[in-house]
Amino acid sequence: MAQEQLQAETQAGQQSLPRHVAIIMDGNGRWAKSRNLPRYMGHRAGVKSVRRVVEACRQRGIEALTLFAFSSENWRRPRIEVGLLMDLFVRTLKKEVHRLDQNNVRVRFIGDRSAFDPKLQKMMHAAEQKTADNTGLTLVIAANYGGRWDLVEATRRMAAQVAAGELEVDDIDSERLAGELCNAGLPEPDLFIRTGGEQRISNYLLWQLAYTELYFTDLLWPDFDAAAFDEALQSFARRQRRFGKTGDQVEQSRRA
Repeated sequence: MAQEQLQAETQAGQQSLPRHVAIIMDGNGRWAKSRNLPRYMGHRAGVKSVRRVVEACRQRGIEALTLFAFSSENWRRPRIEVGLLMDLFVRTLKKEVHRLDQNNVRVRFIGDRSAFDPKLQKMMHAAEQKTADNTGLTLVIAANYGGRWDLVEATRRMAAQVAAGELEVDDIDSERLAGELCNAGLPEPDLFIRTGGEQRISNYLLWQLAYTELYFTDLLWPDFDAAAFDEALQSFARRQRRFGKTGDQVEQSRRA
């Protein structure tokens, strides 16, 4: 769907654009296999889709984009593929950070970095430091991340605070827990997109996706472009987000 039509429908009273979009970029391996290419080539092609979607978010004024780059379960893949993914991660960081910084994009990483090579950990930290003062799109890269891990780590931190006398048990509520999660400080995702035809969230942002609108597409990630992204935004714009209210209540509040 063309960007102009999306903007027109938004201006006509439809839902505004999402502030935060979260994506599971699925289908790189199948894209490569369908072309008789090694799986690694699918991951390389997927990097181009990342560039396209980051640029689309920038152009449309979306505040945050979180990409599931490498889950805590992905270590189970063949060792050669994991090694190639790590190599691609390093080379992509080297190549892209300057471009992102020039485009006023702030980079954040979420997940357990301790499993990564120290060189990669250093590069991740340097990318965050270099772009820390940027005020445009916040690009969050989930690497060695799992939603359950995120919740367990947040719980451990609060338990340690209780044990140290820094926090009362009765002070623990949903807001306090959310503040301990990896992406604290960002709005919760409004729109979740998964490419590749699968319809599950795969241990991704389990707490944060509680009220997120879900969008699934059969497109494989390397084929996902700005037009496909606009179709997802179009679907979001047509939805009525009620958050427990009735549809009539939502319409009344809009007219007020």
